[in-house]
Amino acid sequence: MGTASARLPEGRYGRSSDERTDHRLRIAGAVLGAALLALVGYFAYHYVARNEINAQVITFQTAADAVQVHLEVHKDAGVAGYCTLRSQSADGAEVGRADFRFTGRDTRIDKVVTLRTTARGTTAELLGCHAG
Repeated sequence: MGTASARLPEGRYGRSSDERTDHRLRIAGAVLGAALLALVGYFAYHYVARNEINAQVITFQTAADAVQVHLEVHKDAGVAGYCTLRSQSADGAEVGRADFRFTGRDTRIDKVVTLRTTARGTTAELLGCHAG
């Protein structure tokens, strides 16, 4: 007596349902992976290429009611925009915040700006720069 085989003959009835499911999952994974890559590329482009103003605080000096901030700004020629600065007191409370505008054709601006404060500030922090 022989034993009956539970396997179907190869190639006779098409692919099994497991193979079809694996194929669909691979396609879905490839589509989702491509969409994720496109989304990351989109955000990277807008973060890097569209950032037209870049600045840094070189030095600052504090006084009782103001902070003098030496700000270095790099921007595209002809782009107008602003940078936001803030100052905090020794206990961490915000004592001053202001936007400083930059216009003109210069691509590099070195400027000392005065940030008015409500109490003695101990920091000068650049929160960010924006075109517009």
